[in-house]
Amino acid sequence: MKKIIIAGGTGFIGDYLSHYFKNNGYKVSVISRQAPHIQWTDTEGIANALEGAECLINMAGKSVDCRYNAANKAAILSSRIDTTQQLGEAIKACKNPPKVWMNSSTATIYRHEEALANTESTGILGEGFSVSVAKAWEETFFSFNLPQTRQVALRIAIVLGNAGGAFVPLKNLVKSGLGGQQGNGQQLFSWLHIEDLKNILVFILQNEQLKGAINCVSPNAIQNKTMMQALRKAMHKPFGLPAPKWLLQLGARFINTETELVLKSRWVYPETLLNHGFQFQYPTIELALENLIYKQLLT
Repeated sequence: MKKIIIAGGTGFIGDYLSHYFKNNGYKVSVISRQAPHIQWTDTEGIANALEGAECLINMAGKSVDCRYNAANKAAILSSRIDTTQQLGEAIKACKNPPKVWMNSSTATIYRHEEALANTESTGILGEGFSVSVAKAWEETFFSFNLPQTRQVALRIAIVLGNAGGAFVPLKNLVKSGLGGQQGNGQQLFSWLHIEDLKNILVFILQNEQLKGAINCVSPNAIQNKTMMQALRKAMHKPFGLPAPKWLLQLGARFINTETELVLKSRWVYPETLLNHGFQFQYPTIELALENLIYKQLLT
């Protein structure tokens, strides 16, 4: 039985992936701070799990949905750098290391962009705290020379799924009548259905020529105002109050988050995936929302 190791496998995305691979014949081991999984402090357990594994997928990292105070900034950075460093050292010590190491990164690594899509070949990296974390994350990941292990940094956009992530609060805004545009509504929203993320990882696993940084994002980014309009339509809510920038800044303090999460214009394009023949199951926001809202009604 082929082994897949998922670090950070108890989160929204990690849990989804864990269930998928288990249901498709893989032996899945999860590294987590939560029992009964392999603990991050269990160096021997991690080494044994990685030995002879088909793939290591690292999704570990503190949520960025918080205020960027000094303590949270330090935790966001260390939770990514330290775990990546630890996994890299563990792989170096393996006699039979994993064939593939996919390490989470973020599409936020690119600059605020409203004029031109960021691809892997032409994209321009941004500035600021979130970008600096992403850069350090990838630098740590690619600092390892692992000739037997193919390395892929997953520049993941905002993932839409019913079990967690950004989609849950967005739906709650629409339900409460606050589902209008945020800010001026012109900022680009790069997104990805969670099932397409799973499909991307399987595609990368099966295509040995894929390595380096890969944009994991739908090919059809949309403006924030269009996204909110589509979500209102899918949820049969004809109206939603808009939230101007000043109100978002005020509200962010009360719910302990940052306005960057909704105001930064993320225009990212999956050039590498499309060039290698990957086909998205949910390429448009309408198809993605129709699927997710319908699934929720069935549960």
